[in-house]
Amino acid sequence: MENQSIFKSSWETVPKKWVHKIKRSEHGNRYYTNTDYPFPLLCFLKLHTYTRVQVSIEICGVDHPSRKRRFSVVHNLLSTRYNSRILVQTSADEVTRISPVVSPFPSAGRWEREVWDMSGVSSINHPDLRRISTDHGFEGHPLRKDFPLSGYVEVRYDDPEKRVVSEPIEMTQEFRSFDSASPWEQRRRIQNPSEVKVKWKSRQSRPPKAATEP
Repeated sequence: MENQSIFKSSWETVPKKWVHKIKRSEHGNRYYTNTDYPFPLLCFLKLHTYTRVQVSIEICGVDHPSRKRRFSVVHNLLSTRYNSRILVQTSADEVTRISPVVSPFPSAGRWEREVWDMSGVSSINHPDLRRISTDHGFEGHPLRKDFPLSGYVEVRYDDPEKRVVSEPIEMTQEFRSFDSASPWEQRRRIQNPSEVKVKWKSRQSRPPKAATEP
């Protein structure tokens, strides 16, 4: 319990210019920072006595199209010394690049590549910023909300050429008539039930037809 109280009070020692908002919970603290300060903030959290963050568990990107800075990049950190987690969140737009954290946490290099590949948020001076989840030459970023579900190209194996080819997606298909009207609804609806009785009586009052000789 003493370690937890020390860890939760660590936000008081963080320089105010690095963090513009803090949320505290029983699971750890969440720091909201600008795109220029993830690197110094994570170095501080790694080296400070009250935090001692050793592991970068993951980095994820979330797309919010309605916001001015539509992308939220969240660093999930673990302190094994205090058995707690710290979340560092920053916001960016389509053209803003965030400071990399691969120097204090080498394992973050893989996560930064995935964030750029799937969401399109890149890091400044990343040592190896390449696609990691999609194919080489893939167009677009799949986790963006404006990315079409069908994608932009179709990847298939061409047997005559003996290689994988990329082609524009073709949604052509044969014409199909979707006539969902029920045959029961197409029949004439009787508005007045008395009409049925009148027609039935008129049929009974008719004389039977005479049989014709062959």
